Formats: sequence, structure tokens, C-alpha cells
Amino acid sequence: MDELYARIYVDPEFRALQSARERLCWLLAASMFVAFFAFILVIAFVPAWLAVPLGPDTVITRGIPIGVGVILLGFVLTGIYVWRANGEFDRRNAALIRRLSGEP
Repeated sequence: MDELYARIYVDPEFRALQSARERLCWLLAASMFVAFFAFILVIAFVPAWLAVPLGPDTVITRGIPIGVGVILLGFVLTGIYVWRANGEFDRRNAALIRRLSGEP
């Protein structure tokens, strides 16, 4: 089994798969970081803008849907990763293992 792992690790297709997965992870993490950090900066520097009600007869302010949006963005980004991991990445990984282990 260790020999199979060694062959997988040096395989160029595995390196490409690993690189694609890393790029996706960094992109999703950076997206979440930017959204969260931007929200925190708005809270810190222009809190009055977030405190404006959405309408004349409501107590819901701009900050509530924006905050909920940041939270939902985290769920969406997680869903994107899971979709890609369970789809493309798993298919490529299984094909790589079959090819290198000699299975039909």
C-alpha cells in the first residue's frame, strides 16, 4: 500500500488535482475573509449607515440583512466546496487510484 501512495504522490495528475483543490480553497477562504472584513470595517467606521431603517414602518436596519448575508455567504461557499469536492475532485481521485493501482 505504501508503494501505491508513493506513486500517487509523484504523479503529475495528482499534483494537478492537489493544485486545483488548493486554488479553490484559497479563493473561497479569501472571498469569505473579504466579505467579513468589509462588514467589520463598515461597523467600525460608518455604523450610522448600517443603522438606517429599511423603511419608514420597520425597525429592521440595513445592518441586519447585510449581516445575515455574510453568514449565508459562508454557507454558500461551503456548499460550493462540497459540490466540487464530491463531484469533480472525487471523480478525478478515484480515476487516479484506479489507474495507478492497476484496477480495471
